[in-house]
Amino acid sequence: MRHFLLIYDLADDYLERRGTLRAGHLALAWAAAERGELLLGGALAEPADTAMLLFAGDGPEAAEAFARADPYVTEGLVEAWRVRPWTTVVGENAAAPVR
Repeated sequence: MRHFLLIYDLADDYLERRGTLRAGHLALAWAAAERGELLLGGALAEPADTAMLLFAGDGPEAAEAFARADPYVTEGLVEAWRVRPWTTVVGENAAAPVR
């Protein structure tokens, strides 16, 4: 298992426009969490200009598929997205523990 961060660059009016799309976004997110793909997700605050979602898997495919299907992406609330491998080394769920 490896970790991958899905990083969203949010539109300036993200908070104002997300209401009508939030149910679809959260349904997609909870389904990914139930499959064990999505571990954590949420927007950064003050300012709410970035969101990060932590995925686990053998490769970045689940994170990439999530972004392509996400209403926040398809409806323009996310201006850009990228998936980055994250080498986790400390903590109970670290993918590559180092002591």
